[in-house]
Amino acid sequence: MGQSDSAPPPDPPSRSGSGRFSRRRLVWGGAASVAVAAGLAAGRALDALAPGLDGPARALERATRLDPPAVPPVPGAYVEGVLYVALYGHPGSSQLGALGEQSVAATVDRARLMASTYVGFGRPVVPAFEILASVASAFPGADGDYSNEFNVDKFRPYLDAARANGFHCVFDLQPGRSRFPDQAREYEELWRYPHASIALDPEWRVEAPARPGGGRIGTVDASEVNETIDYIDSIVRAHGLPRKLLVLHQFTPSMITNKQLIRGTANVQVMLHMDGFGSLTLKRGSYGRMVADLPPGALTGWKNFFDEDRPTPTPAQTLANDPVPMYVSFQ
Repeated sequence: MGQSDSAPPPDPPSRSGSGRFSRRRLVWGGAASVAVAAGLAAGRALDALAPGLDGPARALERATRLDPPAVPPVPGAYVEGVLYVALYGHPGSSQLGALGEQSVAATVDRARLMASTYVGFGRPVVPAFEILASVASAFPGADGDYSNEFNVDKFRPYLDAARANGFHCVFDLQPGRSRFPDQAREYEELWRYPHASIALDPEWRVEAPARPGGGRIGTVDASEVNETIDYIDSIVRAHGLPRKLLVLHQFTPSMITNKQLIRGTANVQVMLHMDGFGSLTLKRGSYGRMVADLPPGALTGWKNFFDEDRPTPTPAQTLANDPVPMYVSFQ
C-alpha cells in the first residue's frame, strides 16, 4: 500500500458548464436524548447567528415530536430512514473540502451546525464526516497506481470523534489505476469500524494509459462495484457489524456502465450520489439523469458546494428533489 502522511496535492483543474459537472465541496447522537440536546444547542447557535432565519432550534423541537427510529446498537452506525448530512474533505487540507478547513473539534461543531439546518423536513437527521481515504494523483507514485493512500492513523481522530458524538463516517476512494475492490482491501481496518461506510468515486478511476484528472472523467462497470459490495458484505458478516452504506458518486452517465446491474445486499445499502456543481437548474438536470436508471433498491444523495455552486442550494431546495436525497454532503 503506497501510503503517505504528507498533505495531498491540490485538485486538478475542475470542469463545469453545459450539462457537465465536476465534483468539488445533521441531529441524533449515540442516544436520542443526548442528540436532541446537542441539536437544540446547535440550532440555538444558528438562531443567534442569524435571528432572521426560520429558527433551526424551533424546527428541531418540532421534529423531535416525530417518532424517532430505534437507537442504533452502536453510536453512529447506519440506520435506514435517517437523513445524513456530511462535511466532505481530507484531514489537514483546505483545498479538498470543508472537512479539512479546521480542527477535529471544530469540524464536529461545524458538522452539527450544518445538520441542524436540515431538521424539520420530516426525517431524523444525523451529522456525518465524508473523508477522502485516498486521493487520485497525476503522478504514479511508488506503487504506480496514480493514487495517494494514507495510513489509517490519520483518520482515527475523526473516527473517535464521530463515535463519541454519534456521527457516521463515509470513507471515499479515488483509486487512480487501481480497482475499487483492490484498494478497498488495503483499508480493511476502516470497514471494521461499526460506524464507517465506503464511497466509490469513478471520476478518479482510470485505465492505462490514462491518468486521473486533467479533464478526464473516469468510469467503472457494475461488475466491479458489485465485487466491492460483496467484499464489504463479507466484512460485515465476519465481524457481526451493523449494515453499511456504499455511496457511488456520479455526475454524468458515462461514469457507471451497466448501472442497473448493481445490487446491494442485506448488509450493504447502495446509494447513488449526485456530485455535480453549478446552478440549481444544472444540478437538478444532473440529478434527474442519475435517478433515471437507478439500480433496484438504491437510495440517492446530493452534494452541495460552498464555493462552486451558484448559489449553494438551501435545505429546502436540496430536499425538493424526487426521490428525496437521504444523504447530503458539503464540499
